[in-house]
Amino acid sequence: MAQETGSVDRPRVGPSYLPVQERLKTWTEFTILPDDEVLSEQAGRCIDCGVPYCHTLGCPLGNLIPEWNELVSHGDWYEAFLRLDATNNLPEITGRICPAPCEAACTLAVNTDAVTIEQIELAIIEHAFAAGWVVPRPPAQLSGCSVAIVGSGPAGLSAAQQLRRAGHEVTVFERSPRIGGLLRYGIPDFKLEKRIIDRRLEQMAAEGVGFETGVTIGEDIRAAELLEKFDAVLLAIGAGEPRDLPVPGRELGGIHFAMDFLVPANRFGAGEIDANAIISAEGKDVLVIGGGDTGSDCVGTANRLGAKSVRQIEILPKPLEWAERGNPNWPYWPNILRSSSSHLEGCERDWSLTARSFAGSEGHLREAELVRVEWKSSDNGGPPRPEEVPGSAHSVKVDLVLLAMGFVHVEHSKLVKDLGLDLDERGNIQVSGHETSVAGVYTAGDAHTGASLIVTAAHHGREAARAIDEFLRA
Repeated sequence: MAQETGSVDRPRVGPSYLPVQERLKTWTEFTILPDDEVLSEQAGRCIDCGVPYCHTLGCPLGNLIPEWNELVSHGDWYEAFLRLDATNNLPEITGRICPAPCEAACTLAVNTDAVTIEQIELAIIEHAFAAGWVVPRPPAQLSGCSVAIVGSGPAGLSAAQQLRRAGHEVTVFERSPRIGGLLRYGIPDFKLEKRIIDRRLEQMAAEGVGFETGVTIGEDIRAAELLEKFDAVLLAIGAGEPRDLPVPGRELGGIHFAMDFLVPANRFGAGEIDANAIISAEGKDVLVIGGGDTGSDCVGTANRLGAKSVRQIEILPKPLEWAERGNPNWPYWPNILRSSSSHLEGCERDWSLTARSFAGSEGHLREAELVRVEWKSSDNGGPPRPEEVPGSAHSVKVDLVLLAMGFVHVEHSKLVKDLGLDLDERGNIQVSGHETSVAGVYTAGDAHTGASLIVTAAHHGREAARAIDEFLRA
């Protein structure tokens, strides 16, 4: 243990943020990490518990968290970086936008404040980039085998780097204009500036990973051609089919899926398109339907685009408001009320509420009819179902609706159909391990799990790379 009474003597100190009015004027990140002395003290709060649930239960990647903390507490940032780099290809991303299940599982969270694991992770990798420790590691020997990776999100990028370092020729195909998938186009810059992605891509390119953008596999390149040209194929194409809300008035102008709103906004911020190509929120009353991270991103983006008002509703009941220290569901992830930085920038929130219908004039949205729901147990023992509360329906003025209700499964694209892949009962790609029903074709991340965390996708990318490497060497 680095500091025997660190968890008692020192309170948890997290990052600070630029004031709301200041950060709403820009798209850049606004999180400010504590200085190195404070970070070392925070790492010293780790109690070196006998069973580090943060490392096992809390982190899909199996990050060596207690070892980082020990090293950072003594100011040994280089050795801490080596431990971090051993398990995570994208710590600069998970250190920014992971919900940190590791902190929920921290032993201190039994009855007090967890170690600030996520900010320590971010500080380690930022030290490493600043010091020049993040260097290309090309393979010493080539295998003579080639792998095509379709999709360049966290699963695809993690797998690409692992497979290249194992000595295989790797080409990543991305249908968007630039590499990064939803890391680049789905997550706003105020949470993840795209220079963060670009510097990691520079390392990967120097290691020999090939990138081809603006290519839709199944259309620009036939699936059969991909199988002929490469020894193995990895599909890291995400769970891109959004959940719809089929209610009266859905066809009105002004109702959009969240990604149809966020992607152009991100492209506009990157200078790829002009303001005329985005879905404007300026001066509008905005309704975000869906209470998850994507909905939160819509809130922050709408506010930066000058929305008149932003309201967010969620069909599920309001989570427990937990003001006590510790995790009420330790060591598991607790279902408690959380407010993101975007919520704190201006947003009215409500729960157990859904949209029953939309109404408008001249083909454009003008109002939404909302209704309260109550969750009741099914008579057959199935999961609870929402039922409308009589007399609770009411209308609200709204100019823009953003549907952020999650994703139901992988897109059933021409690629998926042409390969003849078996799908599971939820519509995702069926796998055994990471191998699909077609020999030599693998998948990783949300394409077979359904929508999940970035840290989980990165883990699956590494595991899929391991399976492909074994397949090729056999």
